[in-house]
Amino acid sequence: MSEKGPIQDSLSRYARQTILKEVGIEGQARLASSSVLVVGAGGLGSAALYYLAAAGVGRLGIVDYDQVSLSNLQRQILYTSADLGNNKVDIAALRLQALNPAVRTDKHQVQINAGNAQSIISGYDLVVDAVDNLPTRYIVNDACCALGKPLVEAAVSGFDGLLMTIIPGKTPCYRCLFPSPLPDEYASQVGNGIMGMVPGVIGSLEALEAIKVLLNIGSPLSGRFLSFRGLDMHFEEIILPRDPNCPACSGL
Repeated sequence: MSEKGPIQDSLSRYARQTILKEVGIEGQARLASSSVLVVGAGGLGSAALYYLAAAGVGRLGIVDYDQVSLSNLQRQILYTSADLGNNKVDIAALRLQALNPAVRTDKHQVQINAGNAQSIISGYDLVVDAVDNLPTRYIVNDACCALGKPLVEAAVSGFDGLLMTIIPGKTPCYRCLFPSPLPDEYASQVGNGIMGMVPGVIGSLEALEAIKVLLNIGSPLSGRFLSFRGLDMHFEEIILPRDPNCPACSGL
C-alpha cells in the first residue's frame, strides 16, 4: 500500500467505477465481500480473471491443472515466455496479486470432474466457466444447478464466441440448450484454431456479466444467448426457453 493508507488507496483504485451510480461505494464493498470461481485459466479465463481482480472482487478461485506452454502465449494474457513449464494456477495467482494485492486468490490445481465439482464450487458466490471442452461444461452446469450458483458460460472457436448467464431455477441452463453432449469428435476445442483476441473479448464480457450478477444491476444474459462473429464484428442475441424436462434444472 502507499503512504496514503489502505482506505485512500482503495478509493483511488476504484474511483472510475465507484463514480458510476450502479456501483458506488456500497457496490464496491459488495464486490470486496464476493467470491468468484473461474474454471479454466486459459484464454477466456485469463481475461475474466484479470478484469475481476482489477474490479476488486474480494476472492477469486482459479481451477486449472495445466502448465504454461508456448502455444498458450498467443492468447492467454496472464503468462509470459518466462513462465513456460510452470503451473498456470501458480502464475495466474502471482499476476492477479501483483495487479491487486487486496484480492485473495485460491488455487485449485485439479481437473474438475463429477466427483469434485460440487465441493469446489460450493465455496463461491458465482462461477465463470472458461473451459475448452464440452464434457466439463456439463459437469460445471450440473453442479451449479444442484447448488443454486449463478454461472456465466462461454465458448470460443476461430473468430467466434458464445456467451450466456445461467441463474438456476430462473433461467435456461446449458442442458436446456444442448440436452446431450455432442459426439466425441466435437467434445474438445483444443485442436481448433483460435484468433487470440476473441477469448479476450468474450472473457471480458464474462467478467462484466459476473459483476452485473454480483451487484444485481443491468440485464444479464439470462434467458438470452449472445453470439459473436469476429470477422463480421457482429453480435446476435437469441432468446432461450427453459426446457421443462431438463434433467439439470427442471426441478428447481
